[in-house]
Amino acid sequence: MKNPPALEQLIESLRCLPGVGPKSALRMAYHLLQRDRQGASGLANSLQTALQSVGHCELCNNFSEQPVCPLCSSERRETSQLCVVEMPTDLMMLEQTQSYNGMYFVLMGRLSPLDGIGPKEINLDKLIRRAQDGIVKEVILATNYTNEGEATAHYISELLKLRGISVSRIARGLPMGGEIEYVDSGTLSYALQGRRQY
Repeated sequence: MKNPPALEQLIESLRCLPGVGPKSALRMAYHLLQRDRQGASGLANSLQTALQSVGHCELCNNFSEQPVCPLCSSERRETSQLCVVEMPTDLMMLEQTQSYNGMYFVLMGRLSPLDGIGPKEINLDKLIRRAQDGIVKEVILATNYTNEGEATAHYISELLKLRGISVSRIARGLPMGGEIEYVDSGTLSYALQGRRQY
C-alpha cells in the first residue's frame, strides 16, 4: 500500500536533514501527523518565518535578521581581530569561552573538493574583502582540525599572506583535565610542538 502523495512529499522533504534516512523520515512524518499535529504546524510556521526573515550578516556572514548582526554592530568588540570559523555553531562555542572579544567571519562550510565545495561555496571572496578593509590587523583561523579544516586553513592563510595580512591559527593540544596516558599520540605530538614559555 502506498502513502498518500502529500505524505510521501513530507517524507521526502524530511530526508533533506543531515543523518535522516528513509526510515527515520517515515517515523518522523508519522509522528508529526499522528501524535503532534500542533507541533508540526509550529514547525512549519517557524521554518517559513526563518526562510523569509533570516539572511546573512554583511560583515561576518553569520545568520542574521538585520543587514549587520548585533555582534558586528557592537561597539565593545575588538575590530582589529577577525576569527574565521566554519559554522555558526563554532562561533557560539568560541563565544561561550568568554576569552575572545574580536570579530568573526563564518565560512558556512569548509573546502571539500570531493563534495564539490570550493572557494566560492565558502565565501572566500567576501572574507578577503573583509580582511583587507584596513581595520583588521590579524586573522585567526579557527577551522576544525579535520583534513578538510586543515586544508581550508592552509588555503586561506596562503591567500591572506600574499596580501600582507597577519595570520594565526588556534592552538591544539591536551584537553583541560586530560591525562597524558589517555591522549592519542597525534594530539600529544601537537601539544609538544605548540608549547609556550611558562
